[in-house]
Amino acid sequence: MKTNSRRQFIENTLKATAAVALTGPLLLKTDQALAAYQKNEESVQTGDVLKFIQVPLGFDYKALEPHIDGLTNEIHYTRHHAAYIKNVNDAIVAEKLTFSTEKEFFDHASQLSSKARNNGGGAWNHNFFWESLTPNSSAPDGKIKDAIVGAFGSFDQFKDQFTQAALSRFGSGWVWLVNQNGKLVITSTANQDNPLFDNAAVKGTPLLALDVWEHAYYLKYQNRRNEYVAGWWNVVNWNAVNKRLS
Repeated sequence: MKTNSRRQFIENTLKATAAVALTGPLLLKTDQALAAYQKNEESVQTGDVLKFIQVPLGFDYKALEPHIDGLTNEIHYTRHHAAYIKNVNDAIVAEKLTFSTEKEFFDHASQLSSKARNNGGGAWNHNFFWESLTPNSSAPDGKIKDAIVGAFGSFDQFKDQFTQAALSRFGSGWVWLVNQNGKLVITSTANQDNPLFDNAAVKGTPLLALDVWEHAYYLKYQNRRNEYVAGWWNVVNWNAVNKRLS
């Protein structure tokens, strides 16, 4: 995702969140989170060392029920994701890394320590994942719908292929829809890798991501990943996906 479009998307999301009375807690208040994100962007622009920021949720923990339960979202966000953020920033300091952007960081993923690589991927992937979800999901429309139909024949065929990729990913990992030089492609990555890594098997610009680590669904679905994936389709933020394609 381009820096400017990503920044605009997050700022719009945070401003929209501020206008809604949420019933559950967030790690950061919306105005604090926006300030933190803008400060980080300013650091990037002035060439300072990158610091990963955890973007706030644009919805209450329970807002995705019954498809994804509130307790899972709370633990996923406040423990798993927060740990990735802390650990990658600790690694950046301890290892004296001097990257100033996320792109530069991932362009050197194959040269990073396992701590920096895995936690950097986890930090970015989860930010992207939360931005891909909404309690007010609607059918894909506009450019993304046309692109999906053009690449896969129909939305149903795309959905079947994406679901199969999610169910066939052995162990922990992610499933992605990426824009690869104007062509839409489905791919999956192990652990916290993503298609931005310099040594990714399939590289491209991520448009949509599904977390298939067990911590994303085990409290509600146990080992029934197929039910989790089926529920996830009901909370995809297609407006966000459309903006990423623009």
